[in-house]
Amino acid sequence: MNMEKELILKKFGEHIKELRESAGLSQDDVVLNGYKITKGTVSDIENGKRNCSLTTLLDLAKGLNMSPKELLDIKF
Repeated sequence: MNMEKELILKKFGEHIKELRESAGLSQDDVVLNGYKITKGTVSDIENGKRNCSLTTLLDLAKGLNMSPKELLDIKF
């Protein structure tokens, strides 16, 4: 993976973690609220280790009780 993609995944993961923590949710809460998303997936995304698909993004948004648009509002 090239450096630019790695940076994007890292920033996206940091953004997701900030959103989750500011909502007062644990990774377990996200899994319970979501649909077909695992704690490992949430952890991998937050740590910039996973490039999530559109369906995973939708599941993550549901788990965070947010819109997909909020998840994609990343500041670089």
